[in-house]
Amino acid sequence: MISFPILENQSCLSMKFPSLNHLAQTVAGVFKRFPFEILSALIGTIAATINIELRYIYRPSETIYIRLMMAAEISLLLSFAATLHAESKNLNLAKKLILRLAGIFLAVILFFLIRPAERQSDYIRFFLLILSFHLLVAFAAFTGKNQVHGFWQFNKTLFLRILTAALYSIVLFLGIAAAISAMNFLFGFKFEWDTYWILWFWIAGIFNTAFFLAGVPENFDALKQDYSYPKGLKLFTQYVLIPLASVYVLILLSYEIKILLERNLPRGLVSNLILGYAVFGILSLLLVYPIRNLDENKWLKSYSRYFYFLLIPLLVLLFVAVGTRVFKYGITENRYFLIVLAIWLFLITLYFLISKKQNIKLIPISLCALTLLAVYGPQSAFAVAEVSQRQILFGIFKKYNAVFNGKLSKISEKVSTRDGNRAVATLQYLVRNHDLASVQTLFSKNLNAVADSLSKEKNKENNLKINNWELKERKLDWAKAQLGLTKFTSYDDEYGNTNGTNTEFVKTYYIFPDKQQLTVVKGYDYLINANYAQDSLKLTVGTDHFLAVQSFQTHQHLLKINQLEFNFEVDTLLKKISDPEFNLQKYAQSATVALPDSYYVPASHLSVIKTLGNFTVNFQINNLSYSKNNKGKFNIQNVQGDYLIKKNN
Repeated sequence: MISFPILENQSCLSMKFPSLNHLAQTVAGVFKRFPFEILSALIGTIAATINIELRYIYRPSETIYIRLMMAAEISLLLSFAATLHAESKNLNLAKKLILRLAGIFLAVILFFLIRPAERQSDYIRFFLLILSFHLLVAFAAFTGKNQVHGFWQFNKTLFLRILTAALYSIVLFLGIAAAISAMNFLFGFKFEWDTYWILWFWIAGIFNTAFFLAGVPENFDALKQDYSYPKGLKLFTQYVLIPLASVYVLILLSYEIKILLERNLPRGLVSNLILGYAVFGILSLLLVYPIRNLDENKWLKSYSRYFYFLLIPLLVLLFVAVGTRVFKYGITENRYFLIVLAIWLFLITLYFLISKKQNIKLIPISLCALTLLAVYGPQSAFAVAEVSQRQILFGIFKKYNAVFNGKLSKISEKVSTRDGNRAVATLQYLVRNHDLASVQTLFSKNLNAVADSLSKEKNKENNLKINNWELKERKLDWAKAQLGLTKFTSYDDEYGNTNGTNTEFVKTYYIFPDKQQLTVVKGYDYLINANYAQDSLKLTVGTDHFLAVQSFQTHQHLLKINQLEFNFEVDTLLKKISDPEFNLQKYAQSATVALPDSYYVPASHLSVIKTLGNFTVNFQINNLSYSKNNKGKFNIQNVQGDYLIKKNN
């Protein structure tokens, strides 16, 4: 955030560009005031760059750069909060350094604790930490009494600076990206999509951060005497936020009357709408806080009271909606957050209706504390959700007498599809979000040893160590096999399917060629691997131009050679290998391999050959997975393969 004060209060006609000396002084000032913040941003940006270059590598040992990005972001925020607090208290350099180092030390600890490759829930943990530390920054410089006005002015300045920095960064990125594209087009350069990602991370990580930090106020006492208020902010609040909040409340109150008349339970989505109303309403009240007592704005006081009064019946609706989901399906992290937010909103509503002080600092302080409490510990969202879902899984097995000495055993063949699917959904949630170790208390075997054994297995396709996703799926498949749940699948019961009886796509099949390590290319001129990360790939060989396109949604593959289009759909092939006469079961893999329902089929059955013009293309599939429901309907999940191309004379 490099500021240009020379431009302030001057017309466009008298605009002057800042001197290089002034720019250098501004940049040096940012580095001097925020050295640890800039260093953290640099580390995070470098880690992001390396992670982009290693985009094909997703094994646990190589996710260090994602964790480094997370730790750098945490370090930046904690250092920033420490700097603001130290400056507001006029602490000496030694005490300021201790505060900053304490923040960095905490970031280092979290670097070793957060492991998203093993637990998807750690992504949520990271988001909660980032949210709480952003809230900490909001009040770090205003921890004393009677500082509400300065607190508001400070956060107004940060808010506007964030918007300005974002605008500058986006324009800068678009300009440079356009220049790179022009060089590709005019000079035949080969800058790929990763170049644009790297450019964006450097602009967002370094330029945007420095530009923002350059505009952070230094004189906190002066903010207490600053009564300026941007007219645009008032207009935005008065004509955008408040009308939006009003629309929300009218819809929600009408819906509440509807469910009372019909005596139905509220839908799960209503929780998000209520939170949306609360966010718009509270944000609008915060933005107009300094001008609420002016004579021309007396209506704001009335709006404030009406807002909180109308929030009370909606909070009742929110508690009913969340309680209904918890009663039926237990607690997950999302439901935990809804419960905590509902309680927080109720207490905040009571405070602003009863208290005469109206201390708005209470909002970020209380939210920061609640967010931190939800991250780690027995009261955290993750611990509570894990216990709740484990109890649900235990209850399903107990219902079918499949519990012995507190441990789960293979469930009865007579288990209903509904209970089987729900058991798989619960098990999938626990393994993917909390790792296989989260169900250790339900198994007699040492699950850490099982996980270690699975992590050493090789990918059948390329004979390399399996990646994170494969390891997680093998852990889940192992647990399903141990508990007799392989014929069931999970289902999303959050919206629409409220009776929990979805039985669609009951089995998943994994198809591989029998000789995966060998591709016969005799008789062909070119081989193009169709497993690229982006959705298209361009190649030129001599006078021939190749364009390979894949759709991640429909799993269709298109190869364009000059003006010829080879469109490959695997539906016909899928019907062929699924036909009872084909007898897919005879190609089933050994039961000792971790991935169930896998089949190794002769490569000749996994190829689609087409001839157009003077080219013949053989699309050789090397990885196919699909689901099939009781009615025979297919759902393709993944298709990977190679194009074998022959140029006919």
